Formats: sequence, structure tokens, C-alpha cells
Amino acid sequence: MNKSAVLIAGPTASGKSALALAKARETGGIVVNADALQVYAGLRLLTARPGDADTAVAPHRLYGVVPPEVRFSTGGWARAAAEVIAEAGDAPLIFTGGTGLYFAALTEGFADVPEVPPEALAWAEGEVRGLDRVARERLIAARDPLVAARLKAPDPQRVIRALAVLRATGRSLATFQDAPQRGLLEGWRLERIVLNPDREVLRRRIAVRFEAMLAEGAADEVRDLLALGLDPTLPVMKAIGVREIGDWLAGRIDRDTMVERAVIATRQYAKRQRTWFRARMADWSWRER
Repeated sequence: MNKSAVLIAGPTASGKSALALAKARETGGIVVNADALQVYAGLRLLTARPGDADTAVAPHRLYGVVPPEVRFSTGGWARAAAEVIAEAGDAPLIFTGGTGLYFAALTEGFADVPEVPPEALAWAEGEVRGLDRVARERLIAARDPLVAARLKAPDPQRVIRALAVLRATGRSLATFQDAPQRGLLEGWRLERIVLNPDREVLRRRIAVRFEAMLAEGAADEVRDLLALGLDPTLPVMKAIGVREIGDWLAGRIDRDTMVERAVIATRQYAKRQRTWFRARMADWSWRER
């Protein structure tokens, strides 16, 4: 097989988009989003989605394509990525982002779970709404013990997903996850890169980038998002900065506190990303930049 792709992973603010754009210039390739929040419409600034200058240089796919009210699963991303791969023909692809499970779908495969109809998802959301952690844990243990045994943290999104799949298919999500899987890029020539800047360098980048986001209008994005009155458990509502900026806009905290909390949350997220990459991508090419 002559098809090739570059996979660029790394923590937030590590320079992935810039490297992906450079690779696209070199190869005439297509940049494909592999970040769970950059798929959503809205919050272009707050999620550091590529801007018009970048998309003018190279084609970009799967950025800002999902409405904010949708719970977009890894399976949904894998299906969308498969369509991009099919449409690209022989054009080189550059996948970049910070969501490890998306890269796992490319290289290892991911459970082929049928699309869940909206009514099943709405039912599952109703079952979980208002429940605390203990109640969610009891609920999923009673309804789907196979999934419950695998959940380290019964957060609303995972419990809703499991209940919706069970309602729609009559099968546990775990049975789909246990089926034999193939990576979307099986047989391709792959260059696999993890960007891993020095810890202090990354900390400074995160702080500088958040101030730049605010200067460019990130607060307006959050104001528009909150005006939609969406379910607070939706993934887009959990984007770092939404709660912090929302509290500032509502007058509950001052600007300095808002910035401090958002920067700390981003640093903590970057730490979790590094931990995942070290555990699952130790054999990739690790670079400082």
C-alpha cells in the first residue's frame, strides 16, 4: 500500500497545529482534526481551532462540524474520519489533536457501535439528569453491570452513552468494545509523533495563549454559547474556560481569578494528556517541538 499519513499528538498548547500545517505545506496533504472539542461549532478561539489563515494554506477536515448540543462519541468521530479517508484518495493525511482515543481508532481500531437515535439519547439523558456520582454508579451497575465494571469514574457522559446504546440496541456497550477491531489506517505508512515540550515552556505557553484567546474575543464565544441554555453535562459545556469565563461574565469572580482558574485547569488537563500518551504511545517519536 502506498498510502501514508502523519499522526501528531501532544498536550494542549504543544504546537501540534503549527507542525501539522508545516507537514501539509511539505506534502500537499490534508489536515484532519483529532481533538474531541475542536469538532464542535462555536468556541473556535477557546478550543484553539485553526483560523482562516491556516485553512487557506491547506484543506482542513472535521473542525467545527458538530452542533454544540450533540454528544459526539469516539465512534462518531471514527465514522467521520473513515469518510475523510475514503474521500482523500491518495492525498497525504495529517491527523493532529490531543484526544488519545481518536488516535487509537486510527492505529488500533475502535468499537463499531451503531449510531444511537436521538430518542434513545434523550431518554438516557433524562435517566441521568440530577444524579450525583453515587447515584450514577448505582444506576449503571443495575442496568449494565458489564460497563459498570469497566468504569473508573461514572461521569454523566459515559453513563449516558452506555444507557443509550443499551436502549437502542438491546446490547451492552461492552459487547461492542470486545469485538475484534481494525485500525482505520491499518497497512498505511505512518509517521507517529508526540510533541512533548519542556514542562515550564508548556506552562508559559498555556498562560500566554489564554490571554491571547481573551484578547481575540473568547469571552464573546462563551457568552453566545451560554445563551443557548444547553445541558451543562454536554461535552462542549465542559471545554476549559467555559465555566471560568461564565463565572466572570456573571460577576461571580473577578478577571484575575478567572484567568488563574482557567490556566490552572488547562495545565492539569495537559498533565492528564501526557500521562495517557506515555502509557499508550511510548513507541511513537517524542519531540520537544
